[in-house]
Amino acid sequence: MKTLIRGGTIVTADTTTRADLLCIDGLIAQIAPGIDPQANTEIVDAGGMLVMPGGIDPHTHMQLPFMGTVATEDFYTGTAAGLAGGTTMIIDFVIPSPADSMLDAFHTWRGWAEKSAADYSFHVAVTGWSERISEEMGILTRDHGVNSFKHFMAYKGALMVDDGVMLNSFTRALELGAICNIHAENGEAVAHLQQKLLAEGITGPEGHPLSRPPVVEGEAAQRVIAIAAILGLPVYIVHVSTQEATAAIARARAAGQRVYGEVLAQHLVIDERVYHNPDFASAAAHVMSPPFRPKHHQDSLWAGLASGGLQTTATDHCCFCAPQKAAGRDNFTLIPNGTAGIEDRMSILWHHGVRTGRLTPQEFVAITSTNAAQIFNIYPRKGAIAIGADADLVIWDAEAERTISAKTHHQNVDFNVFEGMRVQGLARSTISQGKLVWHDGDLRAQRGAGRYVNRPCFSPTFTAAATRTRLAKPTTIIR
Repeated sequence: MKTLIRGGTIVTADTTTRADLLCIDGLIAQIAPGIDPQANTEIVDAGGMLVMPGGIDPHTHMQLPFMGTVATEDFYTGTAAGLAGGTTMIIDFVIPSPADSMLDAFHTWRGWAEKSAADYSFHVAVTGWSERISEEMGILTRDHGVNSFKHFMAYKGALMVDDGVMLNSFTRALELGAICNIHAENGEAVAHLQQKLLAEGITGPEGHPLSRPPVVEGEAAQRVIAIAAILGLPVYIVHVSTQEATAAIARARAAGQRVYGEVLAQHLVIDERVYHNPDFASAAAHVMSPPFRPKHHQDSLWAGLASGGLQTTATDHCCFCAPQKAAGRDNFTLIPNGTAGIEDRMSILWHHGVRTGRLTPQEFVAITSTNAAQIFNIYPRKGAIAIGADADLVIWDAEAERTISAKTHHQNVDFNVFEGMRVQGLARSTISQGKLVWHDGDLRAQRGAGRYVNRPCFSPTFTAAATRTRLAKPTTIIR
């Protein structure tokens, strides 16, 4: 199988070059000006457009069982929608209940993901602590290519772990050379505020942000950063949404601590006013955690991305339709948390980031693809345009426009939080494993074409000193 991309401008996290790209058997085989097509080669015209590494969304939840229901987006529909938006890989989450085996849960999620249209990998959540969990963390890293473990500081009574669990799990991750992902919200404070608001008669969606004020995220971020510093462990804080958490990460990084911050596309452009919409369905559709914030927090998030203080962008893609959201009509704490975004993330980042001058095209590539590949140890197989790398690419039309709408998106959900937003910059074509899977509105995704991607651990001898140096990047293609 051969695909030749001709006439485009290649943009990576570091360089911009005019050249053609030849992909053979799913890998990038040649990068040079004026490549002559070989026999049986599909030619894709990229004239006047940019050729970039396919997007990596490091935070999704496909068909997640959560809050008494199951997310409507499965691994096929979700990854297919991602391809339509230029995203060629996801890292989803295996989330066992506290009583369940992590390995059993991992195999369950692997089974669900066999229908994926694009490549995928998994973070695995630690929801309790025992000798079995410690042993299973070792098996997951050694035998199943898992190098990241998720910890929820929120959702009391369900997924939340306390400081003791984190200390034990972080210590084990340090031994294994794995990184720890953190949902940073003070779950005790959230639970307390939820009950207080309900007692005061505040039952609608407006209670959601009131129960999760910015300070509960800021406190949790500072606390987990301190715990990680005690042990010398690199940590990755997911869906940073506040000025307080952004500042905590910046302080830690300035002090030499290895802390990474992830931002959701939704938090960059939507603010908390959506929860005051008198239409319950619309307000409830925006319920996610952390919630949308007062608008001034967006300036801090954009500044964090531009300065390098925050490293990645994601979506926390987790879809629930109106009948599911209606479970919390009389009690906001029962509204399933989650919104969509995988199809629109890259257009949102380009339109509101690059076109406004907040980001350069190279920074766009870094925060939508390359940084995630480096942090989770799949670079340069992913997130790069280099000989031998996977031919996961997006041909980006920086001038084309579209209006985002649930009526036209490919996501399996009845609402789009970006509804009606006009964006400039879109994926004209998407190449996955060297195959043209999206072209000018024609989605050619194939069920089951996605592959599970192993992510090797870093050195098993991380120390406090190691967190003050750049995480080692692999120098060869990882398979």
